[in-house]
Amino acid sequence: MVQPREVFSAGVVVFRPGRQVLLVHRARYDDWSFPKGKLDPGEHRTAAAVREVEEETGLRVRLGVPLGRQRYPIAGGRTKVVDYWCGRVLGDDDVSSYERNEEIDDVAWCGIDEALDRLTYPFDRDTLREATPKRQRTEALVVLRHALSRPRKTWHEVDTARPLTDEGRHQAAALVPLLAAYDVREVVSSSATRCVETVAPYAAARGVIGGDPWLLDALTEEEATAEGVARAVDDLVSLVGERRVGAVLCTHRPVLPLVFDRLGVPDPRLAKGAMLVAHLRHGRVVATEELP
Repeated sequence: MVQPREVFSAGVVVFRPGRQVLLVHRARYDDWSFPKGKLDPGEHRTAAAVREVEEETGLRVRLGVPLGRQRYPIAGGRTKVVDYWCGRVLGDDDVSSYERNEEIDDVAWCGIDEALDRLTYPFDRDTLREATPKRQRTEALVVLRHALSRPRKTWHEVDTARPLTDEGRHQAAALVPLLAAYDVREVVSSSATRCVETVAPYAAARGVIGGDPWLLDALTEEEATAEGVARAVDDLVSLVGERRVGAVLCTHRPVLPLVFDRLGVPDPRLAKGAMLVAHLRHGRVVATEELP
């Protein structure tokens, strides 16, 4: 079997108040680095980043602002490709009771200057220098285009009732770990069936605040107006800032330009089932990333 020339990994530069960053020591290599690891088959890099932190440190985190991609040579003439995000711990950040194992034999919170001295590799020090000015806590507002739905020409009932296809339902299920990586706790959706079905698996799996998704006719193709969409976006931005949790807004291709315009970001023309993550700080977008 031919090995791939690129090996993909994902990790998180985890910060806590006091200008401290989380490092791990790998016994096999005797090196200090950030928690990271290879993607499982079919796994999205965002989900892998969160999973690897929990496996290596015992801490659950949520992703913040994305960082630059690392690329460096490894054995066999291959290239390691590592995607990183800033991150914050969900819940208790104490690592004093961490149980050492053969892979990770030490986990430590370090001051940023100490971490720059302790990190083994120059590319990790570069990543920390990039991450440090971006370490402030942010909240994610995910703008999501609904998943694949029945074509209009094959649907003879009211259009708002048009459902997802089997492939669309598969897309909706695959969104669960992606949205969870940003600790999405508020779900807002067009009341059209294809949007509701897109966010339903996540809402059911993650215990959305208040129970059911918040369904709005104002986000449907039929009833959307610039004023109505602006009001919905403003309300959600305020809610995200007040509760300090992530949120997702699911709507339709014709409505998305109104959403992006209100957020003040360019329209990436999302494919069905794709999302743009807007990272907010004090109600202002400080970074964005597009995820398929």
